[in-house]
Amino acid sequence: MSLSFCGNDVNNSYSVEKGVLNNGCFVDALNLVPHVFLLFITFPILFIGWGSQSSKVQIHHNTWLHFPGHNLRWILTFTLLFVHVCEIAEGIVSNTYALPHSNHLHLFLPAFMGFIAATTSVVYYHNIETANFPKLLLALFIYWVLAFITKIIKLWKFAEVGLGVEHLRFCITALLVVLYGLLMAVEVNVIIVRKYVFFANPQRVKPPEDLQDLGVRFLQPFVNLLSKATYWWMNPLIIGAHKRPIELKKIGKLPIAMRSLTNYLRLKDHKACENAEDLEKSPSIWRAMYRAFGRPILLSSTFRYMADLLGFAGPLCISGIVERLENNTEVDLPFGVFFMSSTQLLQNTYVLAVLLFLALVLQRTFLQASYYVTIETGINLRGALLAMIYNKILRLSTSNMSMGEMTLGQINNLVAIETNQLMWFLFLCPNLWAMPVQIIMGVILLYYLLGFSALIGALVIVLLAPIQYLIATKLADTQKSTLDYSTDRLKKTTEILKGIKLLKLYAWENIFCDSVLETRGKELTSLRTFALYTSMSIFMNAAIPIAAVLATFVTHAYISQSRLSPAEAFASLALFHILVTPLFLLSTVVRFAVKALVSVQKLGEFLQSEEIGDDSWRNGDMPVSLESCKKHPGPFTSKGYLIKCPVCAFCHHCALPHNTENGMLLLSAGQLTMIVGQVGCGKSSLLLAMLGEMQTHSGKVYWSNKNRYSVAYAAQKSWLLNATVEDNITFGSPFNKQRYKAVIDACSLQPDIDLLPFGDQTEIGERGINLSGGQRQRICVARALYQNTNIVFLDDPFSALDIHLSDHLMQEGILKFLQDDKRTVVLVTHKLQYLIHADWIIAMKDGSVLREGTLKDIQTHDVELYEHWKTLMNRQDQELEKDTEIESQTTLERKTLRRAFYSREEDEDDNLSTTTSRRSKIPWKVCWCYLSSGGFLLVFLMVTSKLAKHSVMVAIDYWLAAWTSSAPNEQNSSFSLDHRSYVPVFVILCGAGIFLCLITSLSVEFLGLSAATNLHHNLLNKIIHAPLRFFDITPLGQILNRFSADTNIIDQHIPPTLESLTRSTLLCLSAIGIITFVTPVFVTALVPLAVAFYFIQKYFRVASKDLQDLDDSTQLPLLCHFSETAEGLTTIRAFRHEARFKQRMLELTDTNNTAYLFLSAANRWLEVRTDYLGAVIVLTAAVAAICSFYGLQSGLVGLGLTYALTVTNYLNWVVRNLADLEVQMAAVKKVNSFLTTESENYEGSIDVSQVPEDWPQHGEIKIQDLCVRYDPMLKPVLKHVNAFINPGQKVGICGRTGSGKSSLSLAFFNMVDVFEGKIIIDGIDICKLPLQTLRSRLSIILQDPVLFSGSIRFNLDPERTCSDDRLWEALEIAQLKNMVKTLPGGLDAVITEGGENFSVGQRQLFCLARAFVRKSSILIMDEATASIDMATENILQKVVMTAFADRTVVTIAHLVSSILEAEQVLVFSTGILVECDSAANLLAQEDSLFSILVRTHK
Repeated sequence: MSLSFCGNDVNNSYSVEKGVLNNGCFVDALNLVPHVFLLFITFPILFIGWGSQSSKVQIHHNTWLHFPGHNLRWILTFTLLFVHVCEIAEGIVSNTYALPHSNHLHLFLPAFMGFIAATTSVVYYHNIETANFPKLLLALFIYWVLAFITKIIKLWKFAEVGLGVEHLRFCITALLVVLYGLLMAVEVNVIIVRKYVFFANPQRVKPPEDLQDLGVRFLQPFVNLLSKATYWWMNPLIIGAHKRPIELKKIGKLPIAMRSLTNYLRLKDHKACENAEDLEKSPSIWRAMYRAFGRPILLSSTFRYMADLLGFAGPLCISGIVERLENNTEVDLPFGVFFMSSTQLLQNTYVLAVLLFLALVLQRTFLQASYYVTIETGINLRGALLAMIYNKILRLSTSNMSMGEMTLGQINNLVAIETNQLMWFLFLCPNLWAMPVQIIMGVILLYYLLGFSALIGALVIVLLAPIQYLIATKLADTQKSTLDYSTDRLKKTTEILKGIKLLKLYAWENIFCDSVLETRGKELTSLRTFALYTSMSIFMNAAIPIAAVLATFVTHAYISQSRLSPAEAFASLALFHILVTPLFLLSTVVRFAVKALVSVQKLGEFLQSEEIGDDSWRNGDMPVSLESCKKHPGPFTSKGYLIKCPVCAFCHHCALPHNTENGMLLLSAGQLTMIVGQVGCGKSSLLLAMLGEMQTHSGKVYWSNKNRYSVAYAAQKSWLLNATVEDNITFGSPFNKQRYKAVIDACSLQPDIDLLPFGDQTEIGERGINLSGGQRQRICVARALYQNTNIVFLDDPFSALDIHLSDHLMQEGILKFLQDDKRTVVLVTHKLQYLIHADWIIAMKDGSVLREGTLKDIQTHDVELYEHWKTLMNRQDQELEKDTEIESQTTLERKTLRRAFYSREEDEDDNLSTTTSRRSKIPWKVCWCYLSSGGFLLVFLMVTSKLAKHSVMVAIDYWLAAWTSSAPNEQNSSFSLDHRSYVPVFVILCGAGIFLCLITSLSVEFLGLSAATNLHHNLLNKIIHAPLRFFDITPLGQILNRFSADTNIIDQHIPPTLESLTRSTLLCLSAIGIITFVTPVFVTALVPLAVAFYFIQKYFRVASKDLQDLDDSTQLPLLCHFSETAEGLTTIRAFRHEARFKQRMLELTDTNNTAYLFLSAANRWLEVRTDYLGAVIVLTAAVAAICSFYGLQSGLVGLGLTYALTVTNYLNWVVRNLADLEVQMAAVKKVNSFLTTESENYEGSIDVSQVPEDWPQHGEIKIQDLCVRYDPMLKPVLKHVNAFINPGQKVGICGRTGSGKSSLSLAFFNMVDVFEGKIIIDGIDICKLPLQTLRSRLSIILQDPVLFSGSIRFNLDPERTCSDDRLWEALEIAQLKNMVKTLPGGLDAVITEGGENFSVGQRQLFCLARAFVRKSSILIMDEATASIDMATENILQKVVMTAFADRTVVTIAHLVSSILEAEQVLVFSTGILVECDSAANLLAQEDSLFSILVRTHK
């Protein structure tokens, strides 16, 4: 066949006798001219530009600077490209109807060149925009003009020969004229606005503000339309993540329009408008939100409607392709070879295949655009709401917090839950109005295809949808109860881990382990219900489409007289798949809408809550009043005043006024004023009233003008930031090294700081959780001291400090540091011995000022009060008489501090190791480990049921293909018989499919449950039975994470992810299998598609994991900041640091929003690419089916195309679920790492039956050549120790720190590695005994008192083996009987977690009582009296001597004064026993180590 431009089959092809423009081929050739001109002009410019520009242009410029009409140009160009594709298709199809000898190139070649020119125009435009060189746009302007003129000529000639809108080529040409005209107008607009040509002064364009900030990396709002639609700008980030992890620095800042402050101001303005418009009604937050964020939601809804409508193109195109393949008849065209109508074009199967591809690409692009716009708007709304809530928190009235009207929990819920509910509602919002339209359209199309029977199928879906809603609500309820049980289990686990040493020493670990397992049992019952409902939900999702298809096709078979064609069957099958999604999602959307209503109501109530009063007086804005009060005679008028309170009454809440009724209080500058009085008399309230935190009933507070901004305040309840120690002390003030050092010394913080791993740069945990009360209080006081303010308010700064620290702080901090600076100090205190230092004293009683003046004044005028104070002072001074050598509370706190921060360091190492290893491939080993934990039977059941289910699903559709493809017989009766003979098999297959859906959903969920049960059980057993060394080197937080976050992931998140992953993967594989079976040619296209898919998922998984981590890690500081602010409101407002805290909140919100937006954009990046891949699969499958149709059943083509359509839906789920599973499997990996821990050897070589029941009956201890170490890798801590302790002997063990004293006590219980020598107690080597037997027969009292939540009875005797009399006897010995008798419930009185409702001393006494309950002949006391006062300690020493008179008592003494009466003393130095004799003998030797220890400690 010859090739020629005009074709050589007609003689007058090149004839111009009737005029040049009357030759159609010439007119088409004329249309080539503009395209060739553009290509000729632009290609050299593009090549030169690319070469020179790449080095000069910064990324921000080429991304952000847009010419006027930028988006319109891109939309018009894309439309132009689509019209050119239609023109090419029309030309090619017209050409196929030409005479067989020749090809008429002029029918499609100009259109093809037009397509290339349009593509070039957009590339050219993008590069000019990048270079910001608008003069080069002139070439485009000339092109649009030329193209417009040539198309006008063509259209005019068509009209001349009588062609009209019924001819497709006429319509296409008319469309092109309009598009070229519009593009020409866009170009003219650029000339007018930018004045780059024809004008004397071209406009100079400044880049937008965002452009100048190189930190902004989120480019979605600024890139061109193609990059916006495909997220092309994300490529460097996602591909780069494979080499280096994505860090916060890499994702930069948000553009200004998306920052919290911008959105907050927008929402605030609209809320203010609401208030102004509707003064009577309360302002509607909904209306304000709609006004502020309504436009993007409408845009998103528009995208969604377009996507939903394009979604129906898939089934219709499939129907068209299958129908055309069935009736492949050629039609003669009335207007000869060159013209055709639109319907005739759409009868071409190749055209339909291309249209199907374009429809899918557009549908997916619009859908992802809709998702992105709603997510961005949702995040903007959340940022605005968080800023609004935070501003409200800063203005909240203190009474709201203190009276419980607004709890911290409620505020945290508003921040963490309610704002997220509204954000999620906004994400799902477009579904509310898009879904009903989708459902109605789907039902109409089904009715059009299948008639009445389609309504039956739709009815099945509609009737079953409410069940899905019911299941969803049940799931939410079950989740709440599961959460309660898991909180309870975690609380018990935490207690066990904190007291693990005691549990092991007393052999109680199994009792406590059983308690945790009991709670875990309840949690698992709740999880079982959760699993059941989840599997029901999954089952409904899978089974309803099958049920709907079954009902529809069976009804059609019996009602309809016509045969069901493959085109109708597979189009309706695809429609059913489209219909099911919105119906199920609708229930979710409705649930979220209800939650959003509740959230808005809560938010409204919060925003309406009471605020602190007008603070103009706090700013010192009342000069008249101040002048008048200067004239008022007062005690310090000459020196000037600081604060003046005339007759005032204040209240936290209006019902409870605190009065200052004695005329006037005047606090003078530069003086130390002390406020004293009983608990609850209003001392703190007076301070708060001065700061303006109270409601004023009457009277006023006056500040001198210069002073109000200059207040430092230390609250009674210490409040710390989750920041470094230095940041907590400087609190936003400039750092001054000398001043800082002085403050640290004044507050005795240096020893504590020295213990921290990074000194004062160590980060304090939330609420100072890893510090003791005293340490927290001293940091708060240090903060107040450090601030360079005129006034310092200290509210009971000594309450958590021991007497030595209090004295040091008073002398060095208040009297020296503050008074030297001539600062005014107002001190609330109970320590009356400090009153002698006060310049002015205010004594309060029952909310009123009882007396004020100097101490001398009060001594003179109120003798009774002074005598009362004197008595109290004497009592307080007695505290000092306690032996100062005793290890103070502060020293104990420092020990605990070292332990707490030791664990923090370890935690960081753990994170570092995971960061380096997590870039690895999919953890298949861990997956297998997880599955095997679930049990091989369940794994086998899951795999077989999944494969069977998908095989049956394929069989159902294959049977449908065979059924619809079967040719009808001639006679009507036999046709119906033959036609209906397919029904029974179809019904059986559908029934089997529904049954297998149930089995698979149940098997996956219960496999997950079984794995969770076994993993937790094994983890708990391993941890409980691990050696003590494991707990010394493993941070508590790390172990708790395994039981909390990781167990939660294993319990609730892995099963649904696993189910979704297997379902999506098998659906994609079965689809590809079917397509390959129908058209084997498809395999050739599969290889490049598989390679593309592999790289997409590889890059996405790594980037997604990084961004997920960033989102998680940036969320916690934000929530912490909110709760910190709510807790420290009075401090923040006193310091006047509201602006600084607001700024910090905005930064934290923006950081979290940036991470979330990038994660969302990464998800869109993946979905766009997998959707386009899916569209390519559909196109390839369609073209392969059309090419190889001969010899194929049309039903099989329908089957292949329907399956190809499902691939587009499920490809991205495969990748996303794979990424999620990879992240979740890290939890299994962490749990597994603990399962390899070696347990202690509990067995022993002697059988329990060989050990006498009353062993040890005498208490004789032989230590022979004992060598001990904590770990085989470490050096020995005790070396070749030999000693003999007689039965009933009282032995003291002493030595300097680290000499091995406590190691010996652990060796008695076989808690350390005895690698040489032995300890023989009453003739039995303890290393051969089973651990349970050994430890249950000895008693020990530890240095740190440990109590568990529960009753007093449970704490004394968890095994429940003792009678009440024995328990009361033990309490009496421990001096606790009278105190316990006064408690409600006596022995059954409740002990809170950690024994917090008792003092440290009382806790230690309970531990002594616990040791007395176990009547062992050997008692070991490991510095058990460190937390008890002198008097109680003396009583105890006597009690131990009498109650244990006939028993062996080994006392490990950190202070030698407590063992001076011992019958035998063992003195250790660096693990070696250096002295062994009675205390008296050793003291007699002046050069003995024992004598030296005694002398140095006195």
